[in-house]
Amino acid sequence: MVSQKDDTKDGVKGSAFAKVAASAHHYDASDISVLEGLEPVRRRPGMYIGTTGPEGMHHLVWEIFDNSRDEAMGGFCDDIEIVMLPGNRIRVADNGRGIPVDMHKKTKVSALETVMTTLHAGGKFGGEGYKISGGLHGVGASVVNALSSYCRAEVHRDGGRYAQEYSQGKKKNGVKKIAASKLHGTIITFEPDTEIFGDIKFDWHTIVNHIRQQAYLVKKLKISIIDARNLEVLPPLGGRTSKSEAEDVFYFRDLGLELPSVSFYFEGGLISLVKYYNKFQKPIQSNIFYVEKELDGVGVEIALQYVDDIADRIFPFANNIYNPEGGTHVTGFKTALTRTLNMYCKKNELMKESEGGFTGEDVLEGLTAVISVKLREIQFEGQTKGKLGSVEAQGAVATVFGEAFANFLEENPDEAKSIINKSILALKARKAAKAAKDSVLRKGALEGMTLPGKLADCQSKDASESELFLVEGDSAGGSAKQGRDRRTQAILPLRGKILNVERARIDKMLASKEVKSLVIALGTSIGDTFDLEKMRYHKIIIATDADVDGSHIRTLLLTLFYRYFRQVIDAGYIYIAQPPLYKIKKGKEISYAYTDEEKMKVIGKNADVSEINEIDNEEPLPDLPLSKGEEKARLPDGQGGSLESKPNKVHIQRFKGLGEMNPEELWETTMDPKNRVLKKVNIEDAEEANKIFDILMGSEVPPRKSFIQSNAKLAEIDI
Repeated sequence: MVSQKDDTKDGVKGSAFAKVAASAHHYDASDISVLEGLEPVRRRPGMYIGTTGPEGMHHLVWEIFDNSRDEAMGGFCDDIEIVMLPGNRIRVADNGRGIPVDMHKKTKVSALETVMTTLHAGGKFGGEGYKISGGLHGVGASVVNALSSYCRAEVHRDGGRYAQEYSQGKKKNGVKKIAASKLHGTIITFEPDTEIFGDIKFDWHTIVNHIRQQAYLVKKLKISIIDARNLEVLPPLGGRTSKSEAEDVFYFRDLGLELPSVSFYFEGGLISLVKYYNKFQKPIQSNIFYVEKELDGVGVEIALQYVDDIADRIFPFANNIYNPEGGTHVTGFKTALTRTLNMYCKKNELMKESEGGFTGEDVLEGLTAVISVKLREIQFEGQTKGKLGSVEAQGAVATVFGEAFANFLEENPDEAKSIINKSILALKARKAAKAAKDSVLRKGALEGMTLPGKLADCQSKDASESELFLVEGDSAGGSAKQGRDRRTQAILPLRGKILNVERARIDKMLASKEVKSLVIALGTSIGDTFDLEKMRYHKIIIATDADVDGSHIRTLLLTLFYRYFRQVIDAGYIYIAQPPLYKIKKGKEISYAYTDEEKMKVIGKNADVSEINEIDNEEPLPDLPLSKGEEKARLPDGQGGSLESKPNKVHIQRFKGLGEMNPEELWETTMDPKNRVLKKVNIEDAEEANKIFDILMGSEVPPRKSFIQSNAKLAEIDI
């Protein structure tokens, strides 16, 4: 909410209104702008790809890949190659039909040029070009072209090999036949425009994870991803003598170079995908449920399995487009799931009447499900297709899944019993958790009347400027309380390592004194009564020591926020403090270094190693070495005080914890907004984050051991 003061600051509001009123008579047809061609995309890229950050940049890859995948969904393609090239370029090739190159009747230019340079042009608006596709607006290829400084389209079809190049959506030449070819397929190469995206760096893992998911969804489709970014000299892409013309389409795969690559090919479809998602889970249902059926023109395909966990994982797709925000197909699935399990319980008298019935929350616990629907006429909410809006999908999914799942329960009584018992356990836990939560999070507590006693709250009641530091131990808490800005900075010391909430329910979680204090301090409540608007601080800063214990505490806190306060992370309120590792004194000059590299930079390349003294606060300070005739130099008693020594002598103080800093040092290096370094916590890949938390914080030891062994070489060891 904006205050009245902000609305009228320096008379802005009044002056702006006056200008509009005074100039209203100048408003005529000449003031109306008409954007032509692909100019609207470059003016407002966020309308088409969501963001101009890394997510939007990778969305360009998805748009081009989706066109090739749609060919596969139609049965015209079974091989796709994605290559990451030097110079931030991406090359996507397929063996589909190839984009038509003949003259388009309406645009009077080649169909290839029409598709690449005209919004809302494509083969997915009707006719028999595509019966099912992920694209529906006809803007994918043209948007990628508009937002690329370089783009090349190459087509093999009708006995020829055709090509056209573009820059920022504008053609550089006409469509040319450059060679004869017996092949068929499309190759799109593009380089995102730095004017739009700034720093461009495609991420290998982001691309691999997305494409792996797609490979599961299209049975018997081979997809290869090759990283050729480190090639110093790129082999020519055309006009060379080759063993077969096929090398001109899937060029890099056939070069024989030792490049990082991965290929996917799955025949199991959604069943294989569920197995992959549950790789590190303990299943309570051995047989994976699966159904595939078409109803009223809607293709429905669902696979699910329950595991021994309290979290649920639902992955919805519409025409193979992942819908992170869900949609009508998810609504139909949840409705049918709850209804079917309640009916089975009632029919077989598996639940006491006093327990009532299952809610959606009960039956989702421990569920891993993949929901895929295919529609000819599909509606999404937004160009990025994050949420399905097609109403007919809800009824089709509810009917198809409801009937098939009811049969599955009848035919597999042991599996049904395991699922019902888990849902009953979730029901009882939900009621116990609600009772515990209600007893802890009273109205008075949320309004600050009974805030934790060890919380040193800030004076400001404006959440937008208030910060909460979560510090490790009373020693660091004491320094932070003395060094802070009392007006906007609150301090909450945490004693020891908090409860691992990865597999803890709310009732057990709130029984932990440290977690309970944190929940009350946040003010948002928890669970179904969570309210982000009641957040008391818009910066939650995790400030732990730079050692193994500090890293563990930080991981435990991030687990708590990820599992129970995900909205707080999504809102951008979680930060990690970066206290310095070293205090360096050269003569009278004092500097702080946050890494070993910074330390060496401050010391200087020509520093005499014999004149460097690393000082540990936990040990008595030794006498410094003296040369003959020199005045003895000694650090005074206390914490990091002034040091008298010869001018070129370098003294380094190594901080092992925040508690070793005096209040002034802690303020200057870690808490002062003018000098401090904070890392903002984001969730770019929610499923990957979910998997890592499962591995590191779950109860299964083998996956954690494997993860540690695989990543041991990446660890930074502080000796």
